[in-house]
Amino acid sequence: MSPEAGSSAKPPTRILFVCVENAGRSQMAEAFAKRLGFEAMSAGTMPASRVNPVVVSAMREVGIDVGDSKPKLMNNQMVEWADFVVTMGCSVEEVCPAPLLEKISRKVIRWDIEDPKGKPIEDIRRIRNVILEKVRELAASR
Repeated sequence: MSPEAGSSAKPPTRILFVCVENAGRSQMAEAFAKRLGFEAMSAGTMPASRVNPVVVSAMREVGIDVGDSKPKLMNNQMVEWADFVVTMGCSVEEVCPAPLLEKISRKVIRWDIEDPKGKPIEDIRRIRNVILEKVRELAASR
């Protein structure tokens, strides 16, 4: 299950993947999106101190190392940069300031993906595979 970069003549789509801690789902999505030719970044509304180590292991299994990635706080510049903002199944509405929510609402894609926090590697592999398929669907639709 190795993602491969696509060859498209169109300029890359810029995607911001957002979840609360930016320690699991959004990190995986960013990595897959970059592998598939998107310009991508990820961020959180309340970032963790590090990427979930079990997520790091699961991603290494598919040849992607997110071990050096650092969770980041979502900001206005990231939202303005992005063509699309993909929320990963978390309720950013509860933790985002209103002006940022207004910017996001015009370009948001909502994915309802289970949070890998505290889950065993078997569950994280399943979540990883769901994220890869969603990113592939997004690539096919552009």
